Amino acid sequence: MSLQERLLEDMKAAMKSKDKERLSVIRMARAAIKDKEINERKDLSDEEVIEVLAKLVKQNRDSITEFEKAGQEDKVEDLKREIGVLEDYLPEQLSEEELAEMVEEVIAQTGAESMRDMGKVMGAIMPEVTGRADGNVISQLVKERLA
Repeated sequence: MSLQERLLEDMKAAMKSKDKERLSVIRMARAAIKDKEINERKDLSDEEVIEVLAKLVKQNRDSITEFEKAGQEDKVEDLKREIGVLEDYLPEQLSEEELAEMVEEVIAQTGAESMRDMGKVMGAIMPEVTGRADGNVISQLVKERLA
């Protein structure tokens, strides 16, 4: 079963169980996927769907930071629940140790030696970890290693 089919089935189940919160998040995710399909004029593969879902999670995490600064705890809790629903459809997240190991491998493969080579390292590692790790965490690990 493809990821889109799973989203559709889960949406139907949420409708039947009257789980409005889950239904809302799944509809939002399906709308974002449909929007990307229309823009690219093609059906998305599971990897591309994962990219869309990962982008939604990242946007919510960024919004959480802003709402915490503004003191809007109710919005923060809503966004955390949305992230929880979206993460059900993403691959298992990589641990910090696994990420550090991957960063070391990519740095060795690319021959990166200084911060000038950061773009080369990020360009090589991001396709491998899409949907399984936050880009900010990877960026921080690469900076620490190359500094």
